[in-house]
Amino acid sequence: MFYTARQTEIVALARSEGRVTVDELAARFSVSPQTIRKDLNDLCDARALTRVHGGAVFPGGNENVRYEARRSMASSEKQEIGRAAAAIISSNASLFINIGTTTEAVSEALIDHDELMVITNNINVANRLRLSERIEVVIAGGVVRRSDGGIVGEAAVDFIRQFKVDFAVIGVSAIDEDGALLDFDYREVKVAQAIIANARHVILVSDSSKFERTAPVRIGHLGQVHTFITDHCPSDRIRALCAESDVRLIETRPAA
Repeated sequence: MFYTARQTEIVALARSEGRVTVDELAARFSVSPQTIRKDLNDLCDARALTRVHGGAVFPGGNENVRYEARRSMASSEKQEIGRAAAAIISSNASLFINIGTTTEAVSEALIDHDELMVITNNINVANRLRLSERIEVVIAGGVVRRSDGGIVGEAAVDFIRQFKVDFAVIGVSAIDEDGALLDFDYREVKVAQAIIANARHVILVSDSSKFERTAPVRIGHLGQVHTFITDHCPSDRIRALCAESDVRLIETRPAA
């Protein structure tokens, strides 16, 4: 495919930022959103980018986007999801929090809770919550992933299995139409599976972009969670699965 100068710059921006949005590109290039959508569609057809809600990402949807780029993606949506999850978790509770930028948003919303015991394999969560005198933080041992501060491996799995907690807050890299919960790293998947198995109430937190991505490793199924919190669920099939499996679906930005 022959790229125009604008398309070449769009790819470069996506490569450096991890994600580009239609509105931001339209303003940057002083063109209409429709023009940008055509550019993105052309670039996605050429497999230079992967389409997501409101824009596109680099690298492709089958690859993990850099952690810092993911942290800035849908940040306001993640903050709203975090507050909704924190509202479910009572004081004096015990909980797991796993790796992910959305689970980190939950930890931010928990900072004013009283007498929590938080067990995590996420260094970023531990570093944030340790500042509260009212929260006890317990961190798993194992191999630290440089890319995101996640602790993975068999030692982390064995550590998690020592506990039985009130709540688990988990994030995923992708949600398939059949309800499969997916991730990229087999080692992290084993930790997430142990977390799900050892919590009385599992809260899945995920922004709506995860419906448009895919990943190769299966964590489990939507039917294994008790509450699913997202900004918006665009899939009627996922809604039906939630109803069939008695999963409470909470949307912080439901469609009008």
